[in-house]
Amino acid sequence: MQRMVHDNVGHHSQLLKGLLEMCLLAVVNEGPSYGYEMVQKLKDRQIAVAGEASIYPVLRRLGKRGLVESYLEDSPSGPARKYYRITPAGRDLLKEWVGDWQALRNGVDDVLQDRS
Repeated sequence: MQRMVHDNVGHHSQLLKGLLEMCLLAVVNEGPSYGYEMVQKLKDRQIAVAGEASIYPVLRRLGKRGLVESYLEDSPSGPARKYYRITPAGRDLLKEWVGDWQALRNGVDDVLQDRS
């Protein structure tokens, strides 16, 4: 008989992948941030991302869609940092996504609470 293996890390990673765009937009909506700072803000909220390398492709996609924009700012401790800020289009879409997320979360909560 084969034993089922539970891969909570892989499962968590798959869940996060679909939500990372919304989470990054929300973090940048709080104020301009650079990559490492965004990763730390997400980790502080118990959203584990592998590191900066995992968010840059998402930030590039958000930029191509006109939802965030980037700019360089001098750093007191090394080379200039690339900061990201939300655009008005990004702010509008984030509001939509938050509404969609709340509805989905409520539905999932209802399903999970109906367990016997």
